[in-house]
Amino acid sequence: MPDARQVRLGRSGAVAVLEICAMTALYYGSARLGLLQQLVRGQVTPLWPPSGIALAGLLLRGWKLWPGIALGAFLVNISLGPSLPAVLAITAGNTLAPVCSAALLRRVGFRNELDRLRDALALIFLGAFTGMLISATTGSGTLILAGVLNAEGFWPTWSVWWTGDAMGVLVVTPVLLVLSSAHRPKEVLPLRWAEGVLLAAATVGVGVVESGDTPLLFLGFPLLIWAAFRFQLAGAAPCALAVSTFAVIAAGRGSGPFSHHDLLTSMITLQAFNGSASLTALLVAAVISERNETQREIARACGQLAGMVARIATGDHRPTLPGEDGPTETRRSSPHP
Repeated sequence: MPDARQVRLGRSGAVAVLEICAMTALYYGSARLGLLQQLVRGQVTPLWPPSGIALAGLLLRGWKLWPGIALGAFLVNISLGPSLPAVLAITAGNTLAPVCSAALLRRVGFRNELDRLRDALALIFLGAFTGMLISATTGSGTLILAGVLNAEGFWPTWSVWWTGDAMGVLVVTPVLLVLSSAHRPKEVLPLRWAEGVLLAAATVGVGVVESGDTPLLFLGFPLLIWAAFRFQLAGAAPCALAVSTFAVIAAGRGSGPFSHHDLLTSMITLQAFNGSASLTALLVAAVISERNETQREIARACGQLAGMVARIATGDHRPTLPGEDGPTETRRSSPHP
C-alpha cells in the first residue's frame, strides 16, 4: 500500500495538472475574446487579456503554471500561423513576458493585495510596461523574419502588440487579484449598495458616450477617482477595466479621438489614455488604502495607550513588570535585634 507521503504527492500532482489545464483554458478563451478587436494580421489586438490572466496566475499560484501559459499561447497561435517555427517563437515570447514580469514583481517585494503605493507603481512600470516588451519585440520580430510583415510595418505592429499586452496586465491583473481575496461584505448599509450600483450604471453610460463619435474619453477619470476613493481597489480595478475596454472599442472603430489617424498614432493615444486611467485608479486606490491602514494603526495605538493609562491609574502608579501579577501589599518591617 502506498504510504501517506506518496498519497500527498499524488494529490498535489493532480491538483497541479488541473491548475495547468485551467490556465490553458482561461488563456485560450480570453485570447479568442481579445482577437475580436484585432488590428494587425488577425492576431495583434490593443487589449490582450491573456497577459493579465497569465501574470495573475503566476502571482497567485506560483511558477508551476507556466506550462499552461505556454500551451494556451501555442493553441491560439497555431491557428493563426504563419509557420510552426514562427508559432513556437511567438509562443516563447508570450510565455516569457508574464514570467519575467512576475519575477520582477517578486524581486521588489510586490504584495498581491495592492494596498501600497509601491505595489501599484511596480505593477504599472515593471509588470506591464517592462515585462511586456519581451512579447511585443519577439512577436513583431518573428512576423518580420517570417516575411508576413515588411520593415515599415514593424513599429505599428510592435506598438499594438505592446499596448495590448501592457493593457492586459494593467486592467485584468488587478481585477483577478481583487477576486482572489473577495468575500461577502458584512454590515453594509443599503446606501452603500446603492452607491455601488450608481457607479456601475454611470460607468456603462460614460463608456457608451466615450466610444461614440464625440471625443469624450476624459469623462472616465471622475468615475475612476470616485471608485478608487470610495471603494479602493475593489471598485477601481473593475472601473478601470470597463473604461479601458470602451476606449479599445473606440480605437477599433476609429471613432472619437482615434478618427483620422494612422495606426501608430491611434495606438500611442490609446496607450496614453489607458495608462493614465490605470495609473489614476491604482495610485488613488493605493493611497486611500494606505491612509485607512494608518488610521487603523493610530486607533490601535490610542487604544493600547488608554489601556496602559487605566491600569496605572487603578494601581500603585508603578508600571507592572513582566511576570508580576500586580501590585503587592507593603510588607511589615521586621523588629530590629
